[in-house]
Formats: sequence, C-alpha cells, structure tokens
Amino acid sequence: MRRAGRRRNPSAPARRMIEPRGATCQSVAMSITNRLAAYLDRLGLARAPAPDTAGLAALQAAHRRAIAFENLDIRLGRPIRIDGDSAFDKLVTRRRGGYCFEQNRLFSDMLAALGLPNRPLLARVWMGAAPDIVPPRTHVLLLTELDGAPWIADAGFGGSFVPPMPLVDGTGRQTPDGAHHRLRKVGETGDLGGMWLLERAGPSAMTDGRAAPHGDWQPQYSFDLSPVAPVDLEQGNHWTSTRPDTRFTAIHVVSIVLPDGFAALSEAELSIHRAGASERRTITDPADYARALRDLFALDLPEAEVARLPLFAAAPGA
Repeated sequence: MRRAGRRRNPSAPARRMIEPRGATCQSVAMSITNRLAAYLDRLGLARAPAPDTAGLAALQAAHRRAIAFENLDIRLGRPIRIDGDSAFDKLVTRRRGGYCFEQNRLFSDMLAALGLPNRPLLARVWMGAAPDIVPPRTHVLLLTELDGAPWIADAGFGGSFVPPMPLVDGTGRQTPDGAHHRLRKVGETGDLGGMWLLERAGPSAMTDGRAAPHGDWQPQYSFDLSPVAPVDLEQGNHWTSTRPDTRFTAIHVVSIVLPDGFAALSEAELSIHRAGASERRTITDPADYARALRDLFALDLPEAEVARLPLFAAAPGA
C-alpha cells in the first residue's frame, strides 16, 4: 500500500537546486558559491542581501539596473537557451542581457543559492495587447516564499519596473519611478483571464512605450499558480523566440531600469526618462546604436554584430 503523504500547499514554491551531473557535494557547493559571487559582482553588490523582504527587493532592483532586457540574439538568428548554465554564461559571464525566460532562470537559481525556494509561473501579458485578443502565456515570473508567505518576484519584465509583491488580494507597492502596483485576485486557476492580475498606475514614460498615457490602473499581466514543468518553459521560449510576427521576432527591443528612471529602445527609437525629464531620439546608424547599447544599457555588442541586425542589414545601401 502507498503511504499517505502530506498534501503540499499549491502556492508553496519548490526548492530549486543547481547540481551538475557527476559532481561531488563539495564541487556543487563551490559551484553555487562561485556563481553567486560572480552574479553579485555583475550586479555591483559587495555582499549578498539577507533572504528577507528587504533583501529580495534590493536584489531584484539591482538585477534590473545591471542586466538589460533585450532580444537581440533572436534578431540575429541565434537560438535562446534557458538552462541554468546557458543563462548564467550569457547574462553573467558574457555580460549580455536577455528576455524573461533567461532573466528569471538566472534569478531563480540565484534566489535558490541564497536560500529562497522558488518556482516558475506562466503569465499572459496584457500591457499593450489589443482589447479583443487573449495573449498567450509567454511571460515567466517566480513564486517564492518569505517568512512562510508566498511572494511574486520578477527580474524579467521588460515593460516597466515591477517590484516583489506578497501574494495577497489588493496588496500594493510603490516604486522609485513614482508608479503604483497592485495585485488583485480576479478568477480561479485555469480561467483565461488568470487568477491573479498585476496592475500599474504611473507615468507611461517610465515604460518601454507599450503603456498608453494613463493616470489610473492598467493591467500588466495575469497568472495563476498552476505548476510549470521545464518542458512548459521550453515550449513558451521556443514559440516566443521563433514564431513569425511575435513582438520578439518582429522588432528589436532593449530596456533597462535606471537609478532615477527608465530607458528603452524599440527599433531605432530611443526613449530615456530620468530625474523627471524625458528625452526621445532616433538612432541613425550601427555606430550610434552600439554606442547607446554600451553607454545606456551596459551592453557591449560589437558594431559589426549591430550592423547585422535586420534593423540595419535591410537598410538601403547596407
């Protein structure tokens, strides 16, 4: 007979481990320690934050300010790999950026290394979506646990800065950009509209341009707490990075959170909002684009690779 086991709380995150095959316990521990140290150095943090609410908020903010959200490898025809080794190599070792499947894979592994169990959730992004369209579940965020309570964490939403939030109906948070964020329970597991809805009210200039001007709440994304298997993430990543005419296969996207604002590149249009002032201009050529990547987004993409982007490769005379 099967022994009866204790039923698991569906909102409780699973503990993620980074364990290479054939590695000894000592080598695994060293690998995790070294990766965490390299990650903190990438973020400009002298020490690991405490595994509490303030520490999680500080780590997520540092991640968003240091590692740009971008899809340039997709536009260069390169495959997007979302295993832990590949995400770490790209975002930390090679100091590139990435999109949600890469960003939150790295963030998940680093949270686990800090002793914060977590698991992925899939979401539908409503920001900028047409009102008559139900978007696919192609955004990944994380469910973690602090002091026995579930929280969402998201270092991979490129549209705006989203803070960690407790999974409580009606909870709200304000971010340094002046925006307000709240979570509402709007349905049940399996509902097309999601079980939970994240909303934002704040300056549209502090987004990647998809947010319409508004002074009231706008939906960002919805999700439920259904378990997500690795193959679900692989499927979502493959669809998002290869299907023609998705946001990430059709246009060039780069964004980053600034200490006092937000910067975004959509195709050749650069927008910067900081210290209460906004600036917009059009990128003129590969050298200008590479310079903006380096100076604003901390991305050192060689000008020769920038010139291969469809944005410039299809230009007359290219």
